[in-house]
Amino acid sequence: MKTILFIYGTRPEAIKMAPLIREFRKDTDTFVTKICLTGQHRQMLDQTNKFFDIQSDYDLNLMSSNQTLFDITARCLTGLSDVLNEANPDLVFVQGDTTSVMAGSLASFYSRVPVAHLEAGLRTGNKYSPYPEEINRIITGHIADYHFAPTNRAVQNLQDEGIKRNVYMVGNTVIDALYLGLDIIKNGTEDIYERYFSFLDRSKRTILVTGHRRESFGGGLENICRAIAYIAREYKDIQFIYPVHFNPNVREPINRILGNKENIFLTEPLDYPYLIWLMEKCFLVLTDSGGIQEEAPALGKPVLVMREVTERPEGIEAGTAKIVGTDYACLIASIRELLENETAYNKMADIVNPYGDGTSSIQIVEIIRNLWRETS
Repeated sequence: MKTILFIYGTRPEAIKMAPLIREFRKDTDTFVTKICLTGQHRQMLDQTNKFFDIQSDYDLNLMSSNQTLFDITARCLTGLSDVLNEANPDLVFVQGDTTSVMAGSLASFYSRVPVAHLEAGLRTGNKYSPYPEEINRIITGHIADYHFAPTNRAVQNLQDEGIKRNVYMVGNTVIDALYLGLDIIKNGTEDIYERYFSFLDRSKRTILVTGHRRESFGGGLENICRAIAYIAREYKDIQFIYPVHFNPNVREPINRILGNKENIFLTEPLDYPYLIWLMEKCFLVLTDSGGIQEEAPALGKPVLVMREVTERPEGIEAGTAKIVGTDYACLIASIRELLENETAYNKMADIVNPYGDGTSSIQIVEIIRNLWRETS
């Protein structure tokens, strides 16, 4: 029996870890799975774990008001020391690029525990965009012993940095999670979601917006809000829904510029199942999120990326997504084109998603199983 410890602390990590955890748990003859939550995020993390029926074995509960990157990193490293000593894992899985990922991989290295990095090899080439995620993923990549990359480009990025051993191209588990989540919804009580979003007019096209990146704080986020307000005034036959992140640097300009507008709906952050239900129903997505750049194309939804660069260029190259940044005029022109030009819309909506087919978790479990068989 081999013990695998999953370390994560935010909702995006929980979403992408969930299908992999569930897949490992199917083989109880080979694997013991343990979960350590850092609690870098709290409410949204707990909601996601509950939806996927995942309970933690350890919880550092790091979330605090006005926490800084210094606070999270120091407390995460210290807390993980005891967890690693008690759990005594044969392998630690981390996912993505958060501070929990970087600290989890570093703590595992200090404890001489092998690390597997899920969603490995993503790069923008700019250490301050996204910040601090770009450096987190680079540090993790150079610590990790096993690298599960979503695309060939991600594999090449690792090879360019001299990381060539135990690199596997498997797609992204976010697509596994998306399909799994929609199955859970549709096999349950989908009318709950219909009632929750009853304020939306289903005869109108809906634009889903998510935006909260640090690099957009200030002028960038204000430009985004002003562009949304302009489109909402010009097109009365569409509606925006914007789940607003808890960060006060995000909430203040959004509420000030977009509050109390007839066809703009500001909500609290949505639980994962509500978000993917809405994503499936919407017309178009505006986002600065990484995961949504992968999820929305799996549902045939064009994505406008409100960032200057993305570590997911495969979607841009394939045509499922387009970088529009935070420039006011560019945002308006890009939204207007997809609202008015059916050919341009269909060109983005009909492309095969470059991020996988929903079998990533199965592939990863088989790879780990075979590796351990070879060494036993």
